[in-house]
Amino acid sequence: MSTGKIQFAEQSGTFILKFVGEVRLTLCSALDATIEKIFTSLNFSAIVIDLTETRSIDSTTLGLLAKLSILSRQKIGLLPTVVTTHDDITRLLQSMGFDQVFNIVESPLPCPECLADLPSQDQSEDVVKAKVLEAHQILMSLNESNREAFHDLVSALERQY
Repeated sequence: MSTGKIQFAEQSGTFILKFVGEVRLTLCSALDATIEKIFTSLNFSAIVIDLTETRSIDSTTLGLLAKLSILSRQKIGLLPTVVTTHDDITRLLQSMGFDQVFNIVESPLPCPECLADLPSQDQSEDVVKAKVLEAHQILMSLNESNREAFHDLVSALERQY
């Protein structure tokens, strides 16, 4: 059982995702559904991902965040902002190339009381595998070091289909 959660709020066209605790694969279906919801919204101007209370984040979640950035650039021409105050999380993001696809800042967000928890989503094993595969393919596309790091995992996942 994951000890993490993802909270979500929308305020005046700004969408906020806050990751709390250990954010893992079990939360990815809800995250992916929320990403889809953001991009079907007509009036949005910014996306902020708050990692100030994140203890750990897995590669599938990172891949979905990269997807969020790519869609944001395509749809509104803006890079999302990531807020991180932990050196280990900041180093992880930089090692994955996130400094190229996000604005990374260290200022905490206002209005934490505005956030609500994302609902859990029951997904079939095949749907989860597809999301894991997509997330890692996106990570691989960010830079050469990610391509090398996730090549074997992606190859193994592709063989399962």
